Amino acid sequence: MKKLSIITINYNNCNGLKKTIESIVNQTYSDYEYIIIDGGSTDGSVEIIKEYADKIDYWVSEPDKGIYNAMNKGILKSTGEYCNFMNSGDSYHQTDVLENVLQFCNADIVAGKYIKGNMDYPFGHRFDSITMLDFVKGTIPHPASFIKRSLFEDNLYDENYKVISDWKFFIDVLIFKNCSFRNIEIIVTDFDDSGISSTNTELSIFEREKVLKGILLERIYVDYIRFAKADSPLLELTPILNKTDGFNRFIYSLVAFLIRIYSVIRKITHNPL
Repeated sequence: MKKLSIITINYNNCNGLKKTIESIVNQTYSDYEYIIIDGGSTDGSVEIIKEYADKIDYWVSEPDKGIYNAMNKGILKSTGEYCNFMNSGDSYHQTDVLENVLQFCNADIVAGKYIKGNMDYPFGHRFDSITMLDFVKGTIPHPASFIKRSLFEDNLYDENYKVISDWKFFIDVLIFKNCSFRNIEIIVTDFDDSGISSTNTELSIFEREKVLKGILLERIYVDYIRFAKADSPLLELTPILNKTDGFNRFIYSLVAFLIRIYSVIRKITHNPL
């Protein structure tokens, strides 16, 4: 059995697919199987796949019922000890990523870091442990995660959701089934943030709340809603600010100044002369 199954999902993204394939076949580590699930693309993606056919262990191009249906197809064809999803447009950060990461694969789920879009700072889980609080507004970076294939035997991705089934899967196996977890500081992926789960924020929030309402006790769910509303989208940038003391102080002063200006404006608009 190979150590790793790499699965790529693609639909009409031939340029992104070529970039992804190149980043995989150029890895210094080679003990993997490579699977591509294409959703019946008509933009030349199939020709790209055929160009690299000798590097691909299994591929298919046929209509699917959404990204999680395609991911489940890939899982069911995989045979490796771990699965990693490197979908079209994403790429490994360096050629020795797999060689470095697989030295640390001694847990059910191993999660590294990723670079998002044009930003040059790595994002990802920040602590060695993981709790439900980490999933209230965040998640584990899926393209930077290595998941034991055995976890999928009873937990394929829920195809009833469009953008959050990987998040739901992580909650199920890590929180409710207490699977082992390891956080590593290696930058695994350069992540293409133009996908549906990255751009459709409203749908993501709706689906998350639907899932949590079904799995949490009512009063715990109310706590989640309160916390989520109090949370800030700037939270993800906190690690960056914490490493830049001068800039951090500048931002603090700027925000404090803006709050004072806002307070003055509110007084004027609510107490007109």
